[in-house]
Amino acid sequence: MQSKMNNPSSEVSRRRFLKGLFGGSLLVVMRSGSASGRKTETGGPPPEYAFVVDVDKCIGCGTCVAACKRENGVPDRVTRTWVERYVATNRGVYVDSPGAAIDGFPEEAPKDVAKLAMWAAFVPKLCNHCKKPPCVQVCPVGATFRSPDGFVLVDPEHCIACGYCVQGCPYGARFINPMTRIADKCTWCYHRIARSLLPACVTVCPTGARRFGDLNDPKSPAAKVFATDDYSVLKPIMHTQSMCFYLNLPREVV
Repeated sequence: MQSKMNNPSSEVSRRRFLKGLFGGSLLVVMRSGSASGRKTETGGPPPEYAFVVDVDKCIGCGTCVAACKRENGVPDRVTRTWVERYVATNRGVYVDSPGAAIDGFPEEAPKDVAKLAMWAAFVPKLCNHCKKPPCVQVCPVGATFRSPDGFVLVDPEHCIACGYCVQGCPYGARFINPMTRIADKCTWCYHRIARSLLPACVTVCPTGARRFGDLNDPKSPAAKVFATDDYSVLKPIMHTQSMCFYLNLPREVV
């Protein structure tokens, strides 16, 4: 029996759905321009976006995860962003993320871990939108690309769901969407940025642990953090030039 993935009518339906989801004009912008559409008539640089996560402010409530799912229609059992809990003990570091933390965390880690705890932290995870993204390098058809203003995106018209990008991402931020059958990931809510809105997770965070902005706008939260050079990135040894900056990140997480 021919699989649904290879069924021509199923493939046409899939592409129609994706076109409706992204919009034809947005697909053009994804490849050639900036999400904000900001002109550089004054000679200024085009926008270059970055994400900031302050670990000290994250309370592990999972509101961000739920907002992401609602905003982007993410199916069950997969997620574009998640929160991990790290509990350090003299025996090592315990890490968990029940249900991607969409419903938060139990009040305490397991008893055998909690009684040995020296410190604990909640660490939000998402796509790092790297300047040198491994996922782009391994994509055999050019479906994964980096836009001029720094978004690493997937072109649904070209993705063949080979999974190479999923394997190539050092941050575990990619998956094959079980509904659309293409590679999926956090886009920093590209469609919202195109309307001059913030990512959904940023707008709902009750503590301001998640921030977003243009590095070329000195007043933006991201630019202020970048200017201090007092931030960390995940897995710096990978040299991906991550654009997701962490404040107060425990070295055990890096």
